[in-house]
Amino acid sequence: MEITEVRVKLMDEPGERLQAFCSITFDDAFVVRDLKIIEGATGPFVAMPSRKLTAHCPDCGCKNHLRAVFCNQCGTRLKEHPAIKDEDGRAKLYADIAHPINSPCREMIQDRVIEAFKAEKSQARLPGYISSYDDFEHPAPTPPPTPPPPQQPDPQPEKPLAVEPTQVQGAEKPHGPHKAPTQQPQAHGESAEDDFGAGIF
Repeated sequence: MEITEVRVKLMDEPGERLQAFCSITFDDAFVVRDLKIIEGATGPFVAMPSRKLTAHCPDCGCKNHLRAVFCNQCGTRLKEHPAIKDEDGRAKLYADIAHPINSPCREMIQDRVIEAFKAEKSQARLPGYISSYDDFEHPAPTPPPTPPPPQQPDPQPEKPLAVEPTQVQGAEKPHGPHKAPTQQPQAHGESAEDDFGAGIF
């Protein structure tokens, strides 16, 4: 098993023991979030994600954390619940949600997270710094879909060119005005037979 990614979110409150939150990814396949980096007496250490231990209200049965004075459901004053003691004799108020079960795994997580924590503190001094942990809380907005290109209007069909009628080869083009020949008016009483043969001699 290998830690393939560590993301760190530094805390801005000066003087607080809680220095940062972080998430770790195993084998690019499994993520554990909300690990805490806490400033201890000998330096920073990693605390596993945890939840508050609870006890039931004697009146309504609602769950309340061990240090609660009143019930969150019915308001009854609660008696102090005898908390479980840890190895150092302190009251155990939290239970780990995920944690290593052997020393080599704990040391691997501790070393890798503290290394990433120090690197993140160095990056935070640079201008334009953005925490990589924020990608989990606020994923990058998806870009708007690219609008389709405007449709070009359909091209107008080309009008066929006027084709001049082909001329018959060898035909002579007529010249001058095209008028029907005028007929000479005939004198009254003359017939067409009187003109027969006129102009031969």
